[in-house]
Amino acid sequence: MNLRKEIYKVIGSPESEKLEYKAVLPPARSLAQMIAAFANTNGGIIVLGVYEINGDIKITGLSEDFRANGVTHKAIDLLSPAPLITYDYIIYESKRLYVIEVEKSFNSIALENKFYIRKGTSIILSNPEIKPEDEDQLPLLKKLNSQWLNFRLSSTSSKSKFLEHYSSVLNIINDLGKVLYPHSISIPTNNHEGKILMRILFSSCADNFEIYLTDLLYEIYLANPATLKSGQQVTIKEVLDCADMQEFVLYWAKKKLGKLQRGSVKGFISDNVQISDLKILDHNMQEKIEKILQIRHLYAHGNGIVDEKFLQFYPGQYNLNEEHQLSVEDMLEHFSYLAEAVNSIDNAAILKYQLAAL
Repeated sequence: MNLRKEIYKVIGSPESEKLEYKAVLPPARSLAQMIAAFANTNGGIIVLGVYEINGDIKITGLSEDFRANGVTHKAIDLLSPAPLITYDYIIYESKRLYVIEVEKSFNSIALENKFYIRKGTSIILSNPEIKPEDEDQLPLLKKLNSQWLNFRLSSTSSKSKFLEHYSSVLNIINDLGKVLYPHSISIPTNNHEGKILMRILFSSCADNFEIYLTDLLYEIYLANPATLKSGQQVTIKEVLDCADMQEFVLYWAKKKLGKLQRGSVKGFISDNVQISDLKILDHNMQEKIEKILQIRHLYAHGNGIVDEKFLQFYPGQYNLNEEHQLSVEDMLEHFSYLAEAVNSIDNAAILKYQLAAL
């Protein structure tokens, strides 16, 4: 089928089960999810460089700074079996678009063992992991699961991964209640294994917040290459060590996380205008997140023993060299705060940078 003729027929039509517009180049995982959903339903067309807002079709074109073919190839590599697709750049009304036509597959196409389908203009998971209703599940866990389910309604690929991790941690907490909260969720466990597991779970969720910010920067850079350009210097080795431009962008996004990993949320925000320009993380939020990350640092590097640096963030609340412990209730409160921050950041980033939302 002639791709150019096909796109001239459909462009300008509203999004549907067989047509998806995206203003920008999405990450490979997001693109793979779209392709799989089309292949598992009735096929369809993805057009990059166009978006629909309030029923109006806006043709913006796709930046030439990145090569969509490379991202498409990586997306296909994530799928099993590989679907049949056709893709190419097309000039439409003097704008450079990238079009992917996906054929309906007679075999189910999986992305990381998950199967997606199209339902109207939405992509839904056709084989969700459904756990039997647990009547004894903590009300707080039910509340957070419900909240995070709502957060999934419009997400970047970065937020989707973030919430998947948090949901898996909630399942662990629910399954291991005798170890993590043998008496009450408001009382820290006195079980040695429970203490270690609490530190691991807390550290993994704090790390996941940082991973989200790295992934989001990568999505912003892909969607808006101009935001990557600055006067900062890179070495020739740094460039040559990356296989392509997309890999370099991911490397650079991870490098930007350095100050945050050292515990300086304010330093990270000031160094990354892509995040500060969203105007979500105000002074109070930055301070609260920094305090949460300090607990992670204590658990990951200090075996939970309070040191002088930690006391600077929590003056008068703990004693030097005492063991720091959290109750499950305290831990979930921190998780909820980070999830709400991620949700606000993500919604603002989708609007400001026209990121691909799943």
